[in-house]
Amino acid sequence: MQITNQAGDLHEVPTEGGNQKQYLLPFILVTCLFFLWGMAHNLDSVLIPHLKKACELNNRQSTLIDTSVFFAYFIMAIPAGMLIKRFGYKNSIITGLLVFAVGAFLFVPAANTRTYELFLFALFVIGCGLTILETSANPYAAILGPAESSSKRLNLAASFNGLAAMVAPIVGSLFILSGTNHTPEQMAAMPEAEKAAYLLGEAASVKMPYIVLGSILVLVAIIFYFVQLPSMKATHTEAEIKPGFFSVLKFRHLSWGVAAQFFYVGAQVCITSFFIRIAQQGAGLDEKTAGYYLGIYGFLFMAGRFIGTFFLRFVKDYVLLSIYCVMSVLLCLVAIYGSGIVVIYALGGIGFFMSIMFPTIFSLGIKGLKSNTETGSSWLVMSIVGGAIIPYGMGTLIDMNHDDIQSGYIIPLVCFLIILSFGIFGHKVKTVSE
Repeated sequence: MQITNQAGDLHEVPTEGGNQKQYLLPFILVTCLFFLWGMAHNLDSVLIPHLKKACELNNRQSTLIDTSVFFAYFIMAIPAGMLIKRFGYKNSIITGLLVFAVGAFLFVPAANTRTYELFLFALFVIGCGLTILETSANPYAAILGPAESSSKRLNLAASFNGLAAMVAPIVGSLFILSGTNHTPEQMAAMPEAEKAAYLLGEAASVKMPYIVLGSILVLVAIIFYFVQLPSMKATHTEAEIKPGFFSVLKFRHLSWGVAAQFFYVGAQVCITSFFIRIAQQGAGLDEKTAGYYLGIYGFLFMAGRFIGTFFLRFVKDYVLLSIYCVMSVLLCLVAIYGSGIVVIYALGGIGFFMSIMFPTIFSLGIKGLKSNTETGSSWLVMSIVGGAIIPYGMGTLIDMNHDDIQSGYIIPLVCFLIILSFGIFGHKVKTVSE
């Protein structure tokens, strides 16, 4: 592998030992991006029950929040890959940050008018920015050093995504959730002026957190503009497949990885999107307390990332992925059939064992792609559309079962079984001729 710096100088990347200090600052900056997009995703878990109340939605309608964000991944993954090839990782990262910021600022007019469609558009714009960021940062973190440690490096960076999974629900519970809930009967009996003021006040609480988030994104974009980053590209031989969007799927392990990532993201979004609701229904918690428990879930998710990164020093990545999938399936059964606080404990355990799945699937999926890495990354990012489709199905199932949130958790259980298949045999790298 070779590195071309901003001045166009070419030099070799050390694959065994070597001086890795030149990669430290780039890796730290890229790790910050994992935290920022983690904040966006995990604030959605608070937005779903909050906007369900503020905009008077049913379960299925509330999942359109996830659909808006994750459908953007499907739409933008190919353009994001093209952007990286044309302008490089650094410029793509800056573009992603600025698009992300625009979406955050759009929350202000959406809240002022209490227009759910405008909220969805703002979230779609955020999703477009996230797509560019993730398509850039995931492979960049993976190749920013020796190839043999790419899974460890990607899991370490993704651990800060896990940190955001803890911080975002706490921020959301403090600054977005009011803790005030009225029954349908109480809402119907409320005078129209009082009802309108209550709903507008609920919608308005999202403005300050998203203004702050958007401002931070602009600041980070400025920092990236002034900091020089190495532009990393993989060398390839004439015998390799030329980069092509569909031809890259001839790599069987990538095709499996795309499917596994689709179902992983769907499962993760299902679990977090309905966490507050199941905590209220299954464990009898109030809205704010449920939000704080979601923060504990995020802490366990983060801890799982750091501990999983440590275990990867001793256990093969696909073996650890398979073990974690089995544990997640068992805990899903507890979440479905359990009662009381044990349901929350089960969901916390799922958060711990889900933690390494995304980065591990990603690194296994792009393994050995060489000149096709950017295209393979686009496919893996595009598969995040599972977060748009699967939660909508879960919301529909819950509505069909008379608002029984626990019954819907059969959906992530099935997803984990599919990911387990990838961990057992789907990850195996085979040449195109095989």
